[in-house]
Amino acid sequence: MIKTYWNKGRKQKIITIFGAIVLIALLFFLRDDYQPFLLFLRKYIFVLLLCVIILVLGLRKFRKTASTGARLGILGLLVVFFGVLYFVGWNQGMYDYMKTYNVFKHLNKEEINELPLTQNERIQPLQNIFSMANESVGETKDISLPHLVRVDDENRWTMAIQPSEKYIMQRISDNTEEVFSVSSTTPFPRFSNENRIPVTFSIGESLKFSRNTYNAVVQRFNPWMLFNHEPSDTFYMKNDSGDWVQVVSLIKWKGFFFPYPTFGGVMIIEKGEHDFNDYLERVTIGKGTYVSPDEIKNYPFLTKQNTLSEKVSQLQAESLKFLGGFSDPLPWNMETAVKIPVLPDDQNQQPFVTDFDFSGTNTNAYSGLYHWFGLEPVGDERTSLTFSVFIPADGTDKMYYYDHASKKQGYAGVSAMPLKIQESRKEIDWTVNKPVEFRPYIKDIAGRKRMFFLGTVAAVNDDTKQFDGSATPDLALVDSEYRDVIWIDVKHPSQWGKTVYDQLGEAWRSSEGIGYFYEDDVKDTDVQQTLDSLKIIPKINKNDAEIQRLQRQLDSLKALEN
Repeated sequence: MIKTYWNKGRKQKIITIFGAIVLIALLFFLRDDYQPFLLFLRKYIFVLLLCVIILVLGLRKFRKTASTGARLGILGLLVVFFGVLYFVGWNQGMYDYMKTYNVFKHLNKEEINELPLTQNERIQPLQNIFSMANESVGETKDISLPHLVRVDDENRWTMAIQPSEKYIMQRISDNTEEVFSVSSTTPFPRFSNENRIPVTFSIGESLKFSRNTYNAVVQRFNPWMLFNHEPSDTFYMKNDSGDWVQVVSLIKWKGFFFPYPTFGGVMIIEKGEHDFNDYLERVTIGKGTYVSPDEIKNYPFLTKQNTLSEKVSQLQAESLKFLGGFSDPLPWNMETAVKIPVLPDDQNQQPFVTDFDFSGTNTNAYSGLYHWFGLEPVGDERTSLTFSVFIPADGTDKMYYYDHASKKQGYAGVSAMPLKIQESRKEIDWTVNKPVEFRPYIKDIAGRKRMFFLGTVAAVNDDTKQFDGSATPDLALVDSEYRDVIWIDVKHPSQWGKTVYDQLGEAWRSSEGIGYFYEDDVKDTDVQQTLDSLKIIPKINKNDAEIQRLQRQLDSLKALEN
């Protein structure tokens, strides 16, 4: 048809050439607009090809068949095929099931036999930080979602102060000119003065058109990346020169049969103001410096950092449900199937970004930020802690998991924590206060590692359903093994260990036979203690430390055999 139109004359040739130029220009300049469609083709390429092949073969057979009854039969078979495909693949979740299994098959996982310790505990939950930051800005400003990152060897919440999405003109003309950077370990986060960093970005998450972070990053993709990569979370941090940058986490889709998401590196966007040269660069080749996963080790500020998309880590953690085999998560099995628990009152679901110290474990894992998951059995009534999952937050191709269930530890999981907090303080009005974000707290207390969950009580606004943060929130530790709730002083983190020991020390001595800790002098008469009117003589095992060391070696040998 185009050839026939071309041969009609000179005018038609000019129109054809001009139309081709316009089409190529649109494909080049508007690639950020149609890239989601390319990603859709990439994600469902196998299913789409299967459907097209079946449809073409069915219609060809339909046209060659003369009998009306046979034609109706072919149409009926096509309807049945696509109906079953939709019901099994989407309605029953079999497509996601296969995608998650693909993640499990390609996962570089390692079972560990000793839990790491937590360090640099963050006091405030994410939603409290977000609400307090919004209280510190004006009407025409918005706050981007806070992220926990490492800044100058300290864990800090960082977020951009950007033009509000309610005001279109500011989103078109203004820059992102400030970044909040507040300590995560203080009970008094301050959103002023030295924690309000003046830095100008011409690219922002709330800005419009080519100045939007998503659009600018997609424009930077090469043709192949348009089909395989997509931007995800945006982080604000310092680079190796001490300058503030935007770091956009990328998701890369792999595989032909049931493609699955993986960490695809990052795009680094430097600071700078909006001008004409910046505009030309954005609309032509986009903005940012691409760093592939293999190249991240060459950028010290990106190592042991938080740059991994939570969409990727969530799917990786969920894939552990296949440890019992491909068919184990099916409805008639589920012997070892697990899930990521969802707490309805918590606006920040797992993973919880936590700082772990692996130096005392027999692994080569680094000490730093990880995405932590506490997996539980799939049943709603089962709330035991089955696996602790540690996924390096910097995108390192590794996943560490600790199997609580096989060790028969009987720990309570995250889902069990809210009710325990509420039961311990019945005088609090729990209709307007919610215990949220139960992150792990693992410490050496009274002779061995003990696992707790650190929860925060936050007030919830009935109108907006947003949590209201307090500078001195109520904090509680829940012993995952003994199920006891210990309310701790948020202003004195160094005393938390002793507070826990003072409340649970007697119970530990009666059940574990431990000695005395946090005491300078112990008298002989103190050996016999009274607990609940019963006389208990603790049996102190001098070889307990050696027994635990040998038990860890035995667990490691069993893991190697498996």
